[in-house]
Amino acid sequence: MFDGRFRAEAERTLKPVGAQIKRTGIRADHLTMLGIAMAAAAAIAIGAGALRAGLVLLILTALPDVLDGAVAKASGTASPRGAFFDSVADRFTDALLLLGVAWYLADTQPGKIALLPMAVLGASMLISYERAKAEALGYNAKGGLMERAERLIALGFGLLFDSLLVPILWVMLALTLVTAGQRFIKVWKQASAEVPTRPTMRERSRTRRQTDRRVARSTERQVRRRSQLRPPR
Repeated sequence: MFDGRFRAEAERTLKPVGAQIKRTGIRADHLTMLGIAMAAAAAIAIGAGALRAGLVLLILTALPDVLDGAVAKASGTASPRGAFFDSVADRFTDALLLLGVAWYLADTQPGKIALLPMAVLGASMLISYERAKAEALGYNAKGGLMERAERLIALGFGLLFDSLLVPILWVMLALTLVTAGQRFIKVWKQASAEVPTRPTMRERSRTRRQTDRRVARSTERQVRRRSQLRPPR
């Protein structure tokens, strides 16, 4: 939802901030790498049970991710390479954060509940793949109830209110799967609209007869034209 409704406004708001950061010599790639480092630190803190510290580091992870695009545009260095690096970094930081949560739950919760964050991770990778594959095919797969920004916000609430962490993870899983379904249906409709309908036997027969008539008329006209141009003997 954030990507479709608020991203353009956020980019306009952050444009002056990106210009200021650019003057310090910091590049967008530097911010992306800083975000990865913060995510690794957050995962370690969460896994060790320091959920409040993990929350602070989660926020610090999100800030470079928000600002790297603004810096790239302000410095004129936005490129497909940078977009690729940013997208891969997002997937990597998601994995780090949810692995940290799984580590924490494995130490503090009974049973196999530690698999829940891994299920969320799998569903989030699915919706990311759907968007990437759709865009490679020329379709639009943006949108949905639980995109990356919403997942990070929900995870932040789970770290802040640790008693709600497991229920929030269940909600994240359900809404992420709903988002996967939404994107699948969206792309399916776009792709189906471009599939030509197969003609029936009667339609193929009619087309063949029409083609034969056009060929016959064309041949007849050519014969007449040649007979008119033939010189008298």
